[in-house]
Amino acid sequence: MSSWVKATKINQKTHRERHQPEERKKLGLLEKKQDYKVRADHFNKKKKTLKILKKKALEKNVDEFHTHMINSKLVDGEHFDTNKPENEDSEEQKLLMDTQDMKYIASRRIIEKRKIDKIKSQNHMIDAANQIENTHVFFVEDETEAKQFDLVKRLDTLPELLHRRTNRLKVEHIKEMNLPLPSKRMRLVKEKQVNKLSKRIEREKNLSVIERKLFVNKFLNEKPKMVKAGTPSSAPVYQWKFERKENWFNTSLEQNDRNYIDPIKKLDTYK
Repeated sequence: MSSWVKATKINQKTHRERHQPEERKKLGLLEKKQDYKVRADHFNKKKKTLKILKKKALEKNVDEFHTHMINSKLVDGEHFDTNKPENEDSEEQKLLMDTQDMKYIASRRIIEKRKIDKIKSQNHMIDAANQIENTHVFFVEDETEAKQFDLVKRLDTLPELLHRRTNRLKVEHIKEMNLPLPSKRMRLVKEKQVNKLSKRIEREKNLSVIERKLFVNKFLNEKPKMVKAGTPSSAPVYQWKFERKENWFNTSLEQNDRNYIDPIKKLDTYK
């Protein structure tokens, strides 16, 4: 029957809703029935949701247990979330510990260590002297001179060389020298080497932490006491129960005494 109804509607004129008249164009588009239906459904859905929430709020038991109570506390009538403990392993450490063994981690750490030493030997640790934390004290006569104190004039050098702790040239020496200016390419190469070195040091440190964690996990079957929890930058610290070991030297002597046969007694037995 429905197929006949559809067939009769083939030649039926499609119903078109009128658009917004020109004199009311400033008010925007004219709302059609399908637009009203979407808006009405959305309104009824919100109304139903609010009704359910109000009912839950009226029927709520304050003393009823819920899982969020474990990680929160009530202070002066306000809820505060407690700080969650830091994860012992980072995402990278979990991935390596689940997929690789201790021998592979140790080999990768040794490779990273050798690469770090190679980069340091290439750079010759030029800036090592500038990283030494020491102080240089200058004495003045009074507070007025201290306020007017100019470090560049006192050291007779350029402001660009103040950060140096060694080989700080004076102005008169710089005028006599004819040095080429450092190129932009050399500066970029140096920055690239420094970034590369810092990343490899961080990777080597991370691998050493993973290696220690895997080494500790081998002995956790004895259920030791945890002294310090582990973090992404350090392995956990455990304390095992002390067990007195049997003296190997004395036991070996006793076994040798049991196995020893006196040759004279042995001859007596054959008589």
